[in-house]
Amino acid sequence: MLIQQKDNEHRGMFFVGEESEPLAALVYSIAAPTKMVIEHTEVSDELRGKNVGYQLVHAAVEYARTNNIKIVPLCPFARSVFKKKPEFADVLS
Repeated sequence: MLIQQKDNEHRGMFFVGEESEPLAALVYSIAAPTKMVIEHTEVSDELRGKNVGYQLVHAAVEYARTNNIKIVPLCPFARSVFKKKPEFADVLS
């Protein structure tokens, strides 16, 4: 599954499908140069049950690791992934 990223200075998203109408998306904001806030994660009915939400969170974690950023998971889904995956704790703010 191809996960793409759209990013501007203060907001962005990891998504599957078309940017204008993604089938799945994780939306984030950059609260500070070293802090990403995951605001919302949504997966279409078409992709539900295929682990796509987890893959989006994993993409955000890898992005944070590469860019030395900490993540604040405000989104309930993302927060639940962080609770289940202690290996992601290194990027948790």
